Amino acid sequence: MTLPHDYEERVYAGVLGKIIGVYLGRPFEGWPYEQIMEQLGEVWYYVNDRISHHPPLIVTDDDISGTFTFLRALADYDFSPDLTPAQIGQTWLNYLIERKTVLWWGGIGGSTEHTAYMRLKKGIPAPRSGSIEMNGPIVAQQIGSQIFIDGWGLINPGDPQRAADFARRAASVSHDGEAIYGAQVVAALEAQAFVERDIEKLLDVGVSVIPSDSLIYRMISDLRNWRTADNDWRKTRQRIVEQYGYKDYIGGCHIVPNHALVILSLLYGEGDFQKSLMIGNTCGWDTDCNSANIGCVMGVLTGLEGIKGADWRGPLADRLYLPTADGGRCVTDAVTETYHVVNAGRALQGLPHLAPKQGARFHFSLPGSVQGFVSLEGKASPGEEEMEITNVSGRGQNGVRALALTLKRGSLGRAATATFVPPADMSMPGYELIASPTLYPGQTVTARLQAEAANPGRLPVRLFLQRYLANGELEYVAGPAVELAPGAAAELAWKIEGEGSQPICQVGIELRAAGTVYLDALTWGGAPDVVFVTPEERAFWQKHQTWRKVWVNAVDQWETWGPEALRLIQNEGRGMLITGCREWQNYRLSATIRPTLMEAGGLAACVQGLKRFYALQLVKGGKARLIKALDGDTVLAEAPFAWEMWQPCEMALEVRGSHLRAWVGGQLLFEVEDSVRPLLSGGVALTVDEGHLMTAAVKVQPV
Repeated sequence: MTLPHDYEERVYAGVLGKIIGVYLGRPFEGWPYEQIMEQLGEVWYYVNDRISHHPPLIVTDDDISGTFTFLRALADYDFSPDLTPAQIGQTWLNYLIERKTVLWWGGIGGSTEHTAYMRLKKGIPAPRSGSIEMNGPIVAQQIGSQIFIDGWGLINPGDPQRAADFARRAASVSHDGEAIYGAQVVAALEAQAFVERDIEKLLDVGVSVIPSDSLIYRMISDLRNWRTADNDWRKTRQRIVEQYGYKDYIGGCHIVPNHALVILSLLYGEGDFQKSLMIGNTCGWDTDCNSANIGCVMGVLTGLEGIKGADWRGPLADRLYLPTADGGRCVTDAVTETYHVVNAGRALQGLPHLAPKQGARFHFSLPGSVQGFVSLEGKASPGEEEMEITNVSGRGQNGVRALALTLKRGSLGRAATATFVPPADMSMPGYELIASPTLYPGQTVTARLQAEAANPGRLPVRLFLQRYLANGELEYVAGPAVELAPGAAAELAWKIEGEGSQPICQVGIELRAAGTVYLDALTWGGAPDVVFVTPEERAFWQKHQTWRKVWVNAVDQWETWGPEALRLIQNEGRGMLITGCREWQNYRLSATIRPTLMEAGGLAACVQGLKRFYALQLVKGGKARLIKALDGDTVLAEAPFAWEMWQPCEMALEVRGSHLRAWVGGQLLFEVEDSVRPLLSGGVALTVDEGHLMTAAVKVQPV
């Protein structure tokens, strides 16, 4: 089959619909219909500012994190159409940090996903990890199968059968029975929505992928009949309460009642994005989950035009968070995630990946996209004015889209996008926001700019960034500047300086006169040249410990007392302290390690999660070892080395493509070519297996 001509835009609409639905329904998740009607009335738009505790709009949420994280299994296993449940389960173990990321960690028998995770952790592979046989019919048939499933529909446009098959494989990691069927219906609806706009015909396709004797099939049939008989979504909602409600379908959050509300919203929404979301959210129960599925289906079905019924996108600015063990991908945006999805769909069709504008990080290629850029208006300087930010066509490279930055009055305006956790989100309610920065010292930022031909005069433009000080406040750092004559173009390049202990929070464009400049692309790349926690900084940063936020903490204990800022303790299994980005390539990682009582420990490079990396280890019994963690540990090289507890040992690991070199105690100990499924990029980490190690600083340099 061929992909739809508007595939990228329709996936983008589906991604936007997903996150809009989450942000809309999250503030009152779990409320019953009666409470919603009493306190909010019909929910036609974001209500976070009307909730008593005023939650933020952009939040961490399992629906978003799980959807875009578990889909990575496809890329991690070379986009194989034969991807197995066991491989998707391995993806769970790779990206989830126990009790910290993505899931509701409600315990065995409480949370379906936590139950399945514990099965996986104990070596029980999927699909048995999520089976009714293992976990019982109530736990195995909760809602999680459905809320994480949208990506599998988006990568199979016009192919609902294959979408449902992928959904079955993915859902079976943690669920079984009717929960599988509900997930398959949602994925099939999303796949078919690329080629079919009629809701009734979509539902015909949706039920065609599940058994006709299933409860989900019967329930959808009832709802379609009730729609004809009632012609009032409130009456049909009451029927759902009576026949498919929580009184009969028990547990943490059963799929049956909530799937019914998704179908109800689609039936009564009449093809309208906003009305469909209103019904799903006003009905209550698991509002963020249901709203997310509704929003994704309706986004694909109506496209970007259908999302224009209200200012859904303005407050959003494309922003979302994906906290996982791959910390460099936490701070992201809807356009970036859209192209991950699109390229997965293209790979399944044997098509090459798309990389707009030579792979620029911010390229604004999709209509209305701003990729997190917002006006700082007075936040960085007292005299700062609001900047107008719009996506325009015909102004970018080769005549495609660009970001128009306009200062209508005044002499100073700044627009920036996040490269790390903003101050307001450092204490995120609900799910913890775990991230690593995306921009580091030693990397070079480039920006392509063009001034509007109608500007009144020369327009001073510069790059800038803001980074954290020890007290948690932001420091403004000016970058290179240029004065653009009306209609003139320029490219700015800026090599970032500093230390890794000062996380860079955002990067942006500054205007110093009224006018408009078009930002065609902004990007950076290469490995950093950085030291994390230098000895000179140690006492200064100890007071506030903002620097700790740079690291993804996947160890039992992380202590900072004494001369070493990085003291790792792992009581069972392997612990890791990770930083950096998946894109890093060709670098040398070094540190002076002080091992204590441990089975093994040292440095890791090309880190792509908790189960994918290279590690140079000191091993109990007087050995050094180079391992590759990928579907289990493989020893690439091993040699005797008489290390001593509590005594410092210099260690370094260098990666150049698939070639690795490792030094221990100042001597080159290993040189290895990894020719089978090499890990060619990734962040860095300290690792410890059942024990304690420490170091004062970690250094990363390009090679």
